[in-house]
Amino acid sequence: MATHTERRGFLGQASRFVVVGVIGALIDSGVYALALHLDVWVHAARALSFVCGTTAAYALNRRWAFRVSGGARQATGYAVLYGVMFFVILGANAHALAVFPAAWWAVPLAWIVSQGFGTTCNFVMLRTVVFRDRRFVSAGPT
Repeated sequence: MATHTERRGFLGQASRFVVVGVIGALIDSGVYALALHLDVWVHAARALSFVCGTTAAYALNRRWAFRVSGGARQATGYAVLYGVMFFVILGANAHALAVFPAAWWAVPLAWIVSQGFGTTCNFVMLRTVVFRDRRFVSAGPT
């Protein structure tokens, strides 16, 4: 069973992760909208926006949300995770675009779907693998 300290640690990380996620999403969606406005191909626009939002989120997650100092292990783990997530999110975006009808709302909704799916996966992987804080890891569920 999780202790009070473990629950507080998890809730603090989750809250900070949400704030970082909002900032990253604003950057991501802003770059996406700008790229689409400049007539960049929708999949290239999503790739570019993902890279920009991810770069900002890495710096904020590392220093503030998960409060870890530099380290090659974390940077490598983050790069591998986001390399995989790059394709997962682009795939989710492409799938949503293929499933949704050709309507004005399809492109922004596909971004929202892919962003939401990616954010959920990212938090789980960042917390359990990349920025793992052994102080908050217990034998039981948290």
